[in-house]
Amino acid sequence: MQDATSDERLRPGAGEELVFDATPTLANRPTHYCPGCHHGIAHRLVSEVLDELGLAERTILVASVGCSAFSYDYFNVDAVESPHGRACAVATGIRRARPESIVFTYQGDGDMAAIGLAESVHAANRGENITAVFINNTVYGMTGGQMAPTTLLGQKTTTTPLGRHLLGEGGPIHMSEIMSGLAGVAYAERCALDSVKHIRQAKKALHAAFTCQVQGLGFSFVELLAGCPTNWHLDALKANRRISEEMIPVFPLGVFRDVRGERAAGQADRQSEVRA
Repeated sequence: MQDATSDERLRPGAGEELVFDATPTLANRPTHYCPGCHHGIAHRLVSEVLDELGLAERTILVASVGCSAFSYDYFNVDAVESPHGRACAVATGIRRARPESIVFTYQGDGDMAAIGLAESVHAANRGENITAVFINNTVYGMTGGQMAPTTLLGQKTTTTPLGRHLLGEGGPIHMSEIMSGLAGVAYAERCALDSVKHIRQAKKALHAAFTCQVQGLGFSFVELLAGCPTNWHLDALKANRRISEEMIPVFPLGVFRDVRGERAAGQADRQSEVRA
């Protein structure tokens, strides 16, 4: 007897209703990520948003170096692999050369907030019409768990075995706050992937970010607090608790910049002045 295809296995049986289906933009293939890693959830959310907005056919992904280096294997869109930290610079060139395209980067904290900080900040400040998805798990994942720019104070890593200290290593970098203060940024929000509630909000944030790009409003940025069970030496459940109990107090969730609301408020003020 031949094995049933994946589609046949997913087909509901008698008395069953399919409530969770595959999205066309997400490739149907085994993952290389560690058990409990949140990259898979992030991929799912991005792919759903691209499908719902009807953008997948003209989307180009710029992949970074790190655990997300093979992210192009999971999206059914065109993709380019960038040098380490240079994803926003590569995305800038693609978007300017192909202005009809939707371009997004998918980057980790070691890639975007360390070696790529300058390229990322200047692309954002220039208002390049691209979307950056930033995964913050407070550690270098692919290379062995070293301290990242986002590593928490006191957090032990392979390069801070006694914990990160403010004097000597500095404190964790807050990328959403940095991005929100730049003139060219249209949208900046920090979300988390540790619970159903937070995952749903993360999808709304990604929807808003890509909508800003469609509307040509400038640089859009979504930070996702994620777990790294392997390098944190925790199981998946404890990794989720660490996000909620240790990361969110340091990296508060919320919208830090949304020019759509600012413009709406400005228009309302002007209308009030005219009526007065």
